[in-house]
Amino acid sequence: MGEPIATNKKAYRDYFLSDFMEAGIALTGGEVKSIRAGNVSFKDAFARIDEDEVFLYNLHITLYPQASYLNDEPDRVRKLLLNKREIGRLIGSVVQKNLLLVPTKLYFNKRGMVKVELAVGRGKKQYDKRETIKKRDIDRDISRVIRQKKR
Repeated sequence: MGEPIATNKKAYRDYFLSDFMEAGIALTGGEVKSIRAGNVSFKDAFARIDEDEVFLYNLHITLYPQASYLNDEPDRVRKLLLNKREIGRLIGSVVQKNLLLVPTKLYFNKRGMVKVELAVGRGKKQYDKRETIKKRDIDRDISRVIRQKKR
């Protein structure tokens, strides 16, 4: 996996994530250039399986000014590129177990292709979120004390 261009931090906070998978994404040239410039946002992005194909919704890619009339809508539905076996595995976990498909990262692979990391997720309840925050605070306090002891 390459260096992440964008990370969906809200997904890590709001869902229990498992079964991470890499997927290609169908983009136009202007969208790729805009992603290279870092003009992408995961706000409320999600993936859905429709008729044995996987689509990504609400991924906002800002218009690339030099693409002029070739620009597409910033929030259009984008097809994710997966093979049938991967889609079958996702259908098995998402539809049968009533889980969600959550995009977690957007990055360029070694060949320069834009990839999306998908995860199968189950929503956290409010008390789970509080527990996660409490654990993070405790870990931060422990590491702070350890650093002070080393001095």
